[in-house]
Amino acid sequence: MHCSCFQALVAALALVAGLQLLYLALLSGLHGQEQRSRYAELFQGRRAPAARDVHKERLKQVLASGGTLDTSGQYRVYRDMVRGSWEGERSPDVVLVTHTSLGNLHHAQRLAERWRGPMSVALFAPGAAEVRLATALVYALAALCAPVRQLVRLHLVCHADQAASFPELQDRGEFARLQACGDVFAKLARVAAGRRNYALDAANASYPNNLLRNVARGAVGGQWMLAVDMDMVPSEGLREDFLALPGTAAEETPGVFVVPAFEIRHTRRIPGTKTELLQLYQVGEIRPFYEELCPRCQAPTNYSHWLNLPVGGPLRVAYEVEWRDPWEPFYIGASSVPPYDERFKQYGFNRISQACELHVAGYRFSVLSNAFLVHKGFKVASEFHAQKDAENQRNKLLFRQFKQELKTRYPSSPRRC
Repeated sequence: MHCSCFQALVAALALVAGLQLLYLALLSGLHGQEQRSRYAELFQGRRAPAARDVHKERLKQVLASGGTLDTSGQYRVYRDMVRGSWEGERSPDVVLVTHTSLGNLHHAQRLAERWRGPMSVALFAPGAAEVRLATALVYALAALCAPVRQLVRLHLVCHADQAASFPELQDRGEFARLQACGDVFAKLARVAAGRRNYALDAANASYPNNLLRNVARGAVGGQWMLAVDMDMVPSEGLREDFLALPGTAAEETPGVFVVPAFEIRHTRRIPGTKTELLQLYQVGEIRPFYEELCPRCQAPTNYSHWLNLPVGGPLRVAYEVEWRDPWEPFYIGASSVPPYDERFKQYGFNRISQACELHVAGYRFSVLSNAFLVHKGFKVASEFHAQKDAENQRNKLLFRQFKQELKTRYPSSPRRC
């Protein structure tokens, strides 16, 4: 009897010892894993560490290059911090080209969902704190957001005296709760709260919109492109419908395909079809883009004609229009269209100048039948930053100089702006 009890006691002690050894082995393994990943991970997401390592190493390589300076030497450009794998998947294709600050980057989620195709995004970050935050959020997008990772090529632009680096461990606490793509975009929405377009926190920072457009265009290659603002949403199926449009590659005269733009009240859902758009237009919930602030800037689109076109059927060229000052259409064009003049910054004449050059260079403007863009929110004067009018006047003087330069650039052209 005593022998049996002694054997049971020994067996129990052996079991406890075995469990302790197993616990210590597991603890040691976990500690080793923590040490190995301590400097490799910033976000405690649900994705496997190896998957995040791929994006971390790519981002580190891009940042280690130091970027490249733009032609003015004022800005540093880090290309392809996120590199969507859409090259060669479909030829031809249409790349959606856009630009943003951190205040509007949260719109990329809705844009990617609607576009469902290749996108190239140039992100501007003024000041050291903004560069650091932008870099961390770009890493979060790459690590946690599959649609962004697959569709988007994202480029960071900052001032030349700034240098982006991989997020440090002290950022870990702020981003530890980012475990899914929705968390990242919720964080971006919080960053955006209270910000206004062009009103940058960094002192003396100017938003280089045309430089950003050109940086984003750099990823287009030989594809078509649609250059839009980040807070605009295209109609459903626009990309696919355009690629099915016959004869786009056979044009002898250079041309662009105009996509009419509208703006909608903040509280309304963005329409996907022209039928939905017409219903909202009839009750005053949607209106032509810039109708209140600058109706002349979009008037040549001829909204009344477009709205009364028959609805339905395949996408087609509905009519052509002549460019006239100060029209600034949104359009699908070849990658060979003239670049944007990077001297234009902040508010005013940045897109008008490029449309003016297209006109002088002999481009045709063909309006598409059922395609459209919708800006989120009505454009009203009270929501603009205080320096808007002063910036507009400065760029107006630059535009006068720009038009004189076009006469030298296109000496045989009979067209003028």
